[in-house]
Amino acid sequence: MRAILRYLIFTTLAFGFSAGLSAFAQTCYTAADMDVPTKTALESAGKKYFDMVVHGDSASLKQNAVSSLAADFSGIEGAVKDNQAGLSGAQPTVQPPYLLKVEGNAPQQRAEFLCGVFNKNGQTTNSAEFVISNLAPGSYGVVSVDATGSKNSATVSFVLQQQGADWKLGGLYVREGKVGGHDAKWFADQAHAYKSKGQTHNAWFYLLEARDLSVPVNFMYTLTSDTLYDEAQRVKPADLPVDSSITDLAGNGKTYKLTAAFPLAVGNEFDLVVKYQAADVSDSGKTFQENTAVMKALLAKFPELRDAFDSLVVRAVEPSGRDYGTMLHMKDIK
Repeated sequence: MRAILRYLIFTTLAFGFSAGLSAFAQTCYTAADMDVPTKTALESAGKKYFDMVVHGDSASLKQNAVSSLAADFSGIEGAVKDNQAGLSGAQPTVQPPYLLKVEGNAPQQRAEFLCGVFNKNGQTTNSAEFVISNLAPGSYGVVSVDATGSKNSATVSFVLQQQGADWKLGGLYVREGKVGGHDAKWFADQAHAYKSKGQTHNAWFYLLEARDLSVPVNFMYTLTSDTLYDEAQRVKPADLPVDSSITDLAGNGKTYKLTAAFPLAVGNEFDLVVKYQAADVSDSGKTFQENTAVMKALLAKFPELRDAFDSLVVRAVEPSGRDYGTMLHMKDIK
């Protein structure tokens, strides 16, 4: 399932990912900028770790991980196991790596790495940007490897930290490049078609998916991903929960508080997930009825969604975080 393939295994190099700027010193080297030994070392490390992932060799990955990641390795072990079948037989095609250097004596709250050539308008076809928060001083590599010839059209990306002469594993990100056989361009083209028909909600969700598919990791930004983001902002809905907002949905004689709405690819299906606030989900029968009521209300208000998604997944979420979800195909929601 693509939901698993896109799972970010977490990096415990004492950093997470977020947007923002930094006034501290950080430098990015593209493959064309870095010296040959460094480029070769990063590519070799990417191939080595890719081979371990393809063969399900979590033990060797752990042995080559930074100590903080090795101390809590269950997430990577699970994801490697889940992805092994889809990556079986894959051969590595290494994309040009990036070298990120952070100077100073303390972690940077927000670090922005500008890589390659920029112009007065920002990104160019030869540029990239990485935005990382709480990044400790040191040298880091980002290496993405395409799984050529595999069952799933996936890219395996590694975040590496230099320790002496070695490049240690600090993070792993596996992402499929297609959903149901469709790539980023296809989703962008569909979004443009929906927009031309006035179906701006569908256009919004499809542009989000196109942007997601256009980069190997979600903390990387390119000219293409920036363009898709700008397009999405022009059709961003005000009547659906976006950017942590909460919106009201009337249905079944009630008002439901929607907290999230986002696309999700599962296998060859492209579904829409919607979450809403619920006081109690312990009665599964009652919650199922509430979930289906939300589905009907949602499609009554936004009938265009039937054209864009295979199924609706509605999750009732308690204040504690416990939830109960229901999935129905569009044809079964009447």
